[in-house]
Amino acid sequence: MAGFFPIFFKGFWSDGADPVVTTARLGFAHSLAGITVALMAPILGAIADQGSVKKRFLAFFALLGITMTASLFFIEKGHWQLAVITYVLAAIGFTAGNVFYDSLITAVASPKRMHRVSSLGFSLGYLGGGLLFALNVWTTLSPATFGFTSDVEAVRFAFLSVAIWWALFSLPIFFVVREPQSEGSFTPGLQFVKMGFKQFIDTFHEIRRLKGIFLFLAAYWLYIDGVDTIVVMAVNYGQSIGFETKDLITALLMVQFIGFPAAIGFGLLGDRIGARNAIFIAIGVYLFISIWGAFMNHKNEFYVLAGCIGLVQGGIQALSRSFYARIIPIEKSAEFFGFYNMVGKFAAVIGPVLIGFTAVAVKSMGYSQDIASRASLSSVAILFVLGGALFYFVNEEKARTEAKNHYAEKNNK
Repeated sequence: MAGFFPIFFKGFWSDGADPVVTTARLGFAHSLAGITVALMAPILGAIADQGSVKKRFLAFFALLGITMTASLFFIEKGHWQLAVITYVLAAIGFTAGNVFYDSLITAVASPKRMHRVSSLGFSLGYLGGGLLFALNVWTTLSPATFGFTSDVEAVRFAFLSVAIWWALFSLPIFFVVREPQSEGSFTPGLQFVKMGFKQFIDTFHEIRRLKGIFLFLAAYWLYIDGVDTIVVMAVNYGQSIGFETKDLITALLMVQFIGFPAAIGFGLLGDRIGARNAIFIAIGVYLFISIWGAFMNHKNEFYVLAGCIGLVQGGIQALSRSFYARIIPIEKSAEFFGFYNMVGKFAAVIGPVLIGFTAVAVKSMGYSQDIASRASLSSVAILFVLGGALFYFVNEEKARTEAKNHYAEKNNK
């Protein structure tokens, strides 16, 4: 999705459209998916915690994502509207499923091991994704070797291969991981949805009282928005300022394979200097990337930036997840991770729209497409500045103690 979809969207499904227009379309598509999941996530999490159905919900949304990703194979040239709808549904399947996937970390790792386990999960994700991506790149560069008539046919098949890969590597979590049982029971129907919505409202009020958790979510909302925006818009940005497709693909492969050991390294770094300090390092690197990226002109600079992203991307994702898991009540993991994913997806609404709006606004003022694209990337820097500033005031130990005391007092009542 990060590598082939933006390229194919611009050159195949949006064939003939203005590059700035396709940038805006792509940004708005990401935002639509983000809004939808953000509205769903906390309610789904509340329902899952009541009925011990995390794995069932994970299976449903994984199936949605797998089916929609495979469907991209069948969409013909010029049908950008259908491509957007299919992409949004696939993104909903992936990100909504992550509400339940992330919440299961408390079932497989003790608090002391969460940083390492979370980092290992992301590192293996980068390795697996990188291997498949490398195979897909090979098929597009040498389509005849694999029996394809053109690189277009090879790229379309790539979407189908992702769906198959996704389905295959989803099986272990369903057959091996045991889901902790909650006191509630799951009864499908409108009544249970109402109960989930009520629980969502109650949890929202609880989070407002838990200042440490609330402040972390506010900080995370801002800095992870910048991270996600760079992830989903980097290839589109590179195209807009004139880099060749092969250079962009090479850079993405670098991110994947550098991200594999780097995510593990960040987990160890989090154990050594603390997750909070390691996250600050990652935010600083991303701030540098968003500023320098707006001025780069040579493809070698793009490779250097890709290497920098690979070093910190998995780390900031993994340590943010484990940091949050360590300060929330374990028995309410899905419920609280519902809010965590909601915040992440609402964050993904701001960044792509900010890039799209900035690009359109700057070009409407008479500047060139190149200047408009560069200005749009630099606008992301403010998200890292504000997110880092809020995160400075988060203390892990105080946040964890505050949550523990709050629920102990509540249970005593």
